[in-house]
Amino acid sequence: MPSVFIKTYGCQMNERDSEAVAAQLLAKGYSLAPDENVADVVLLNTCSVRDLAEQKALWKMSALAGLARKAGRQPVLGFMGCMAQSRGQQLVETLPDVDLVLGTQKFHRAAEYLDELLAGRRKKIVDTDAEAGSQATIREHLLSGGAGKKSVTAFVSIMQGCNQHCTFCIVPATRGEERSRTIPDVVTECRELVGRGLREVTLLGQIVTSYGKRDYPLKEGKSAFVQLIEAVHEIEGLERIRFTSPHPKGYGDDLIEAFGRLPKLVEAAHLPLQSGADRLLKLMHRGYTRERYLTIIEKLRRVKPEMGVSTDIIVGFPGETEADFEETLSLCRQVEFDQAYVFKYSPRKDTPAAAMDGQVSAEVIEERHLRLLTLVNELAGRKYDALIGSTVEILVEGPSRRNPARYEGRTRSNKIVVFPGGERHRGQLLELRIERTGSFTLYGDPAVIGMDDVDDDKTPLEPPTPELNLVSAEKHQ
Repeated sequence: MPSVFIKTYGCQMNERDSEAVAAQLLAKGYSLAPDENVADVVLLNTCSVRDLAEQKALWKMSALAGLARKAGRQPVLGFMGCMAQSRGQQLVETLPDVDLVLGTQKFHRAAEYLDELLAGRRKKIVDTDAEAGSQATIREHLLSGGAGKKSVTAFVSIMQGCNQHCTFCIVPATRGEERSRTIPDVVTECRELVGRGLREVTLLGQIVTSYGKRDYPLKEGKSAFVQLIEAVHEIEGLERIRFTSPHPKGYGDDLIEAFGRLPKLVEAAHLPLQSGADRLLKLMHRGYTRERYLTIIEKLRRVKPEMGVSTDIIVGFPGETEADFEETLSLCRQVEFDQAYVFKYSPRKDTPAAAMDGQVSAEVIEERHLRLLTLVNELAGRKYDALIGSTVEILVEGPSRRNPARYEGRTRSNKIVVFPGGERHRGQLLELRIERTGSFTLYGDPAVIGMDDVDDDKTPLEPPTPELNLVSAEKHQ
């Protein structure tokens, strides 16, 4: 049977979609190629959030086509995901070597369409149409890391689409309107994963806190999303529940209270800020103010003082003044985020922000981007350093992705900890004493778990770098 290589650009939703497509293809008899140069099929799962991500995917596809022609090979080449959805037929016209363009509601059709292309029944396939029920088709998982080594964590897609329509964002156009799976369907998938050895699930959606608003009324003051968390919480054998990516508007009192009431819901909150200036938040159509955002943080830390808080911030949104930027800096100093993903504003086609006055120059964006990165790294570094000497609980996920001689896991507040463990520790909840820190990495003292329980390895510890197991992933900055 043919072999396939999938390269992923962008967010965790894209990583999850790629994993599901790979699992579906494996079930049909395909194999996963070790690299793109030997694969019979190469699929690029694309992102449209920033122009750089689209350009990387276009350049990559052009290079793949050129190398294949030079080697006398004719692999099936395809685009999937957000750029495929937004550009559609244009991709085939621009790059004639492309055989397949698969939109965001068509991932589950990949095997069917590839079979037709490989058999010669069709020469080109472009499918970006909407499809009812597609939100429930991303459910297959790749849990084996080879040599019998199993994953212990997994993303579970609970919804698709977005109704927020932020003025800088193309996602509502590429992912469509919000569509949620049913609570029983999600619970069944999570229960099956736990039966296969999973200890932790991350509930996934474009705006995950908007889950089920049209389908489930408030119940005893609890939103549909909290009702879902409660249902997943009841699964025996599941140790931890996370979720991403939410919206600050979704952090109602019922969700904040759930952090204190449900022990499996870990104390890690991602709250995309985007800007600390009310004027820009209004232009962005974010739906909250600086004061409201800070109130959410205060309530979360009141319920769980050890709450790990991360965020997303855009630098250089149209009209951003130095005063606006200083508002963002001051909010970061006030909150002291554990981690912040800082992005340079990139105009996206047909979004309101692309046509706004006051587009900020690349030079100014670059300078502000560096200043903000420096600040958030300094603030986060202090928080990490403050953990030296403390004891933390981690769920051991497997070998460190940077140094396979070591093992790593995550704290409940979503911090990576590297320690000299062994395969016997995979999937265990361990308590480790933190002895030192690196760049967004903690290093654990094996004495806490007993020297007899770890491998005697003098290999120096190194911080891990993220990559998606079995499916190549590339994140744009």
